[in-house]
Amino acid sequence: MVVHLVRYERDERPSWGVLTGDLISPLTGQYPRTADLIDRGRADWAAAASRTADLPLADVELLSPVTTPCRVMCQGANYRQHAIESGMDPDKRLFNLFFDKTDASVTGPHDPVIRPAHVTLLDYEIELTLVLNGTVAEPTTVTAENLHEYVFGVTIGNDLSARDVQLPQGQFLKGKSYRGFCPLGPVLAVLEPGDLGLLDDLELRLEVNGSLRQRDNTANMLYRPAETLTELSEFCNWNPGDVLLTGTPHGITAGSPPAVIRRLATALLPEDKLWAAFVRLNQRKPYLRPGDVITASIRNAAGTLDLGTQQTTIVDACV
Repeated sequence: MVVHLVRYERDERPSWGVLTGDLISPLTGQYPRTADLIDRGRADWAAAASRTADLPLADVELLSPVTTPCRVMCQGANYRQHAIESGMDPDKRLFNLFFDKTDASVTGPHDPVIRPAHVTLLDYEIELTLVLNGTVAEPTTVTAENLHEYVFGVTIGNDLSARDVQLPQGQFLKGKSYRGFCPLGPVLAVLEPGDLGLLDDLELRLEVNGSLRQRDNTANMLYRPAETLTELSEFCNWNPGDVLLTGTPHGITAGSPPAVIRRLATALLPEDKLWAAFVRLNQRKPYLRPGDVITASIRNAAGTLDLGTQQTTIVDACV
C-alpha cells in the first residue's frame, strides 16, 4: 500500500508525518535528510500510518520532501505530444534527452518563487519526480522487477525555466537553476514493489490562475523509469534522496516553429538577430508574470496514489 508522507515545519522544527486526508500522523524519529528517512524510517512511518492522525495540515508549513544537498537530474521531451510541440518526431527520436538542475533551485511546494529581474520568458513544466534509492556508482541494469530497489517514491516537481536564458544562450543548467526554480512536493509517496505499476497511469495537471495549461498521463511517456535509470547509470552516480524529473507534458508556453521555418530563419538571419527575434515574438505569449499562481497535481483515478496539490506564486525580484 502506498504511504503518503509530508515534511513540514511546526514551531520552527522540521518533522515528517504520514498524511491521511487533511490530517498528519507525526513520525517520532528525527530525519534531517531525506536519505536518513529512506535509510531508517520504515518502522516509524509504518507505526505512524497505524495511528489515528490528529495534526491538521492547515496548522503546519509544508516543506520540500527532498532535502539538499542532492542531485537534480532531468529528462527532456519525454511525452509524445510534448516532443511534437518541441519540433521532434517521437517515432523517429532514438535517444533519451538528459540534463540537470542545481539543488539551489529546490524549494517548498507552497513557497513563492522570484522571477529574476532580467527574465521575461519564465515558463512552467509539471513533472513526475522520482526520489531515488540505492547507491549507484557503476552501470546498472534496472528492470521492472528490481525497480523498487532504485525508486523510493515519487513527488511533484515543477521544472521552472527561463527560456530567454536557456534557449538563446544554450544554457539549460543556468536557465533552469535560478533559486526556487524547482518546487518539490507536497507529498512524497513511498512505493512498495507492488505499487510501481501505478506509475504507468498517473494524471498530471497544471493550471495558471485557474486556467488549464497542461494535462497528460504517464502512459504517454516515451522512456519509462527502468530503462531511463539503466541509461542514466552509464554516466551518472546517484545516492538515496537524489531525484529525477521525468519530463513534462505538452502545453508549455515556449514552442518550436516548424522545421522548414527554423531552417529558413537560420539561413537568413545571424544567430544574435535570430534569437532577438525569438525573444521579441515570445513576449506576446502568456509567460509567467509576478502575481501568477501555478497549481500542479498528480494522482491516479482511484486516488490510491495522490501527490497532493503544489501551489506556487510568482513574485517580482524587487519584493
